[in-house]
Formats: sequence, structure tokens, C-alpha cells
Amino acid sequence: MKNPFEERPTYVGLSGIELTEASSEFAAGRIEITENHHQPYGMVHGGVYCTLAETLASTGAAMWAVEQGFAGAVGVANKTDFLRATTGGVLIGEATPIHRGRTQQLWQVNITREEDGKLVAQSQVRLHNVNNTEF
Repeated sequence: MKNPFEERPTYVGLSGIELTEASSEFAAGRIEITENHHQPYGMVHGGVYCTLAETLASTGAAMWAVEQGFAGAVGVANKTDFLRATTGGVLIGEATPIHRGRTQQLWQVNITREEDGKLVAQSQVRLHNVNNTEF
């Protein structure tokens, strides 16, 4: 799948996130961890997990919103729990909807280490369905 984040320099594109699957029902992606993703103690910075979760949830939510006649969807809250320290390798994120309503959506994102499949972070991302007049 062509990575839409490579088309122009953006925060997400610079993060190294690769979108591997995207639909209104499920979004998945991966990120190969480098030293650029570390905080001072040599572990993955919490913002990396939040960025991956927000990106995947926003992608799936926007696709669903457009299917419903909205202009898209934008994140309004991101609650991410960090469950295990990670220092390297590849992280895999998978996003699924919990609730999709007239004005908002709630998506859950599980982030695991590719090497052992262990859950390292879990997020809930709340999104606002954007009307065509809001842009």
C-alpha cells in the first residue's frame, strides 16, 4: 500500500509511521523504532504511542465519516496507557471502532511489539465528525 504520509512533509510522515491497512472498520500501521523515537532514558517516548494511535483511529474514523456524508473526522481526546517499556524493533498498531454516532466516534487502538506480540500500549481516541461547513 502506498504510504499517504510520504506525499508531503508532515509530523506523521516524519515520525516513520507506515499505514498498512485502512477501512472504515479497521486501520493498522507499523513504525520501526530508532533512537529518534527515544526519550532520555533510552525507551520509546510516550508521544510515539499517542501519535500512532491518533493516526490510525483518525484514518478509520475519517473514512467512516466520509461514507456517512461528513467532511471527515478529527481527534478531540487521546487517552493512552503505556503498559510495557520498549527500546527498539517494530511496533504494530490496530484500531477498531467502539462507538460511532451522529457527532462523535470512539476508537480503541492496541499497540504490540512485532517481535513477541506483547501489548505495549492501549489507547482510546475520541473523534468529532466534521460537517462540510466546519472546514
